[in-house]
Amino acid sequence: MVLNQKFKKLLASSLAVGLISSQIAAPALADDLVQGKKHKFKDRTFNLSLMHTNDTHAHLDTVAKRVTAIKEVRAEKPDALLLDAGDVFSGTLYFNEFKGQADLEFMNLVGYDLMTFGNHEFDLGASPEGHEALADFVKNADFPFVSSNVDFSKDMNMKALTNKRIPLKAKDSNIYPAVIKRVNHEKVGFIGLTTEETADIASPENVQFKNYIESAQKAVKDLERRGVNKIVAITHLGYDDNPEYDNDLTLAKHVDGIDVIVGGHSHTQLNAPVVIKEDEKGKVKDSTVIVQAYQYGDFLGTLDVEFNRKGQVINQSGKLIEVKTKTDDPEAAKLLQKYSSKIAELKNTPTGGETAKALENPRSDNGGPSVRSNETELGNLITDGMLNKAKEVNPNVSFALQNGGGIRAPIDAGPITYGDVLTTLPFGNTLATMKLTGAEIKTALEHSVSQSPKESGGFLHVSGMKFTYDSTKAAGSRVLTMEVKNADDSYTAIDTAKEYVIATNAFTAKGGDGYTVFKTAYEQGRVTDLGLSDWENLRDYVAKLKTVAPKVEGRIVDVAKK
Repeated sequence: MVLNQKFKKLLASSLAVGLISSQIAAPALADDLVQGKKHKFKDRTFNLSLMHTNDTHAHLDTVAKRVTAIKEVRAEKPDALLLDAGDVFSGTLYFNEFKGQADLEFMNLVGYDLMTFGNHEFDLGASPEGHEALADFVKNADFPFVSSNVDFSKDMNMKALTNKRIPLKAKDSNIYPAVIKRVNHEKVGFIGLTTEETADIASPENVQFKNYIESAQKAVKDLERRGVNKIVAITHLGYDDNPEYDNDLTLAKHVDGIDVIVGGHSHTQLNAPVVIKEDEKGKVKDSTVIVQAYQYGDFLGTLDVEFNRKGQVINQSGKLIEVKTKTDDPEAAKLLQKYSSKIAELKNTPTGGETAKALENPRSDNGGPSVRSNETELGNLITDGMLNKAKEVNPNVSFALQNGGGIRAPIDAGPITYGDVLTTLPFGNTLATMKLTGAEIKTALEHSVSQSPKESGGFLHVSGMKFTYDSTKAAGSRVLTMEVKNADDSYTAIDTAKEYVIATNAFTAKGGDGYTVFKTAYEQGRVTDLGLSDWENLRDYVAKLKTVAPKVEGRIVDVAKK
């Protein structure tokens, strides 16, 4: 009897550290072997339950309801893991004021298990403090971070928080290339991937991003060598985003061994999981389940996956829980008051401008109205404000450009408040002027409409000029006409050989959103950063107008839609 007990302990211990296949619960198998039972391996399955969020962007007004939704799922499935696929940073006054710490307090309260980084986690890299806010976010987190393709080694704020090895047990407030968690005696591996496009659409500075396919393959192999055959990728790539960079559909087809992809970045509302069963060559592969939960904490995603003993997905089900249908969690609601009361005064401070109707900020990726593919009233207002401010500094500025991806929220009808302006332009980008030839301007406009009629964060809104294009033509050969507005409101064709002074935000001027033509100008010293924050420029402009009534007036026309 004593011998049997010692044998059971030894065998269970060996199984727990992976010396013997970890696909069977160690204590149970030890009992069976000691008692001479024959295990039915073929019948043994494993169930994994996940909850997931993505692209919450500091939208905390409904966070107490989200906490309720999470607690309800946990009451039914105590072993469910809670994951976040990035972009907690940027988007509302909560971020402007608290730099992620308000969001983090709720994430700690409800017990998140893992997070990967989104592109907006790197928005503050160009500030004097660099990634200090992101480092503080990691340091104060009661959970670890997983990041398989991000190199923090050259960043002074972040490098001390990163680990090169996969630990037996991941520690809170640390970043790992992969993480192993034990769920009901089974090992589940996690990898994390952030879009390489971050280098173009945020301010990572010294942080570098590696190829997502190669990084994922390496991380999967490292986990498999540790006896893990159930692997979840937490990604901020986009479900069906631009394949020239990266997306979840491509990842699922090209990387063997990933069973589940919990995604973000494209703000996609996948009401039910998508299952990929073919590889990049169209051959049958083990199933990969993809989920994503829209944006702003509007939904809590849930997923249940059943694996066979080989770690293959044999069944799955998932859904999105609409957070607004829940009641507020009392503890979270009380905690929120600490933050909401501090921003209420700022949020309600009037700018002096007023709009008779709401200025919408539409989104659509099927050819409908979108801030990322069409001229909008709000886009015209913002660029008019940029041009107005830039001309105060340099009267030679001819026109202004604003990337659609930087316009984040509509403005309601009525008095325009600081809160409205800050929520619409939350990134604190500064105004810059740039010298460009007409040929370079055409190159920029071609890039602006290269994805049309699909959305692109780099789609440019304009003031002081207008242009036409044909979305049915090949990308790079779409722009038909470009005209600059004269002092008497007439228009003159832009001369490709002539130099113009334009205004844009510093993010775009440095090459953000893939504007290599602007990056070249920046590197050649043709850009001047005026140091004037975009939201302050808009605040001052609407105050100057008093009555705000922008219109869509044919500044950007796709002739294919006529």
